[in-house]
Amino acid sequence: MAFTTIAVAGKGGTGKTTLCGFLIDYLCKKGKGPILAVDADANSNLNEVLGVEEPVSLGDIREEIAHAELEEVSPIPAGMSKQDYMDWKFNSALIEEDDYDMLVMGRTQGKGCYCFVNGLLQSQLQKISKGYRYIVVDNEAGMEHISRGTLPSVDIILLVSDCSRRGIQAVGRIAKMIQDLDLKPKTVKLIVNRAPNGELNAGVLEEIKLQELDLLGVVPQDENIYEYDCEGKPTSTIPESSPSRAAFDKLIAELI
Repeated sequence: MAFTTIAVAGKGGTGKTTLCGFLIDYLCKKGKGPILAVDADANSNLNEVLGVEEPVSLGDIREEIAHAELEEVSPIPAGMSKQDYMDWKFNSALIEEDDYDMLVMGRTQGKGCYCFVNGLLQSQLQKISKGYRYIVVDNEAGMEHISRGTLPSVDIILLVSDCSRRGIQAVGRIAKMIQDLDLKPKTVKLIVNRAPNGELNAGVLEEIKLQELDLLGVVPQDENIYEYDCEGKPTSTIPESSPSRAAFDKLIAELI
């Protein structure tokens, strides 16, 4: 099955993960599954946005296997290869929901050699990715897992910024990094989030032009997101009539 990889990227605090949750929910409701949701931001909480329990991260599994030979009692059962153990642990880390599955990449590697384990992880991801129509990745600003080739090559990158000039400048730096890393996505679009009344002032529009960013659209400030967050509800489930969700869904409908 041919799949499309959509990466959502931006600095912390812009509502990036919330919009990523909106995107996954939108694809599910439009019948565009099966979908693989990947949390590739060590500081994000995509599982909370989607309303699922926090899974074991692939980073923890990688650490366990990379250091197995250094421990007095190896976690790998006698007679089982690293490959087989990795297969088993990988499958246990995959959360399976009705319309999507989810993986958490977790922390980046520490000291030691990870070449072998990274190779196993990469082959696992490549193998399972063929079973999905869309892979949606919530990225850290550096997009490390994509740039290292751990995750599949990206087709669409959605850059998320708040409605400040400094936020647009930060996204501009990410856009330049995408070029420097030679990721070659088919589409790179900017979404400006949390805009008062869904409007941008002249200064922000000027900065978008200076940074040579392609504006997909604007998502307004929405009190429903704040209320859902305070009540511990998954923000991906806010009503489609809610201002932020209605605006976002319209933007994505034009893109996909």
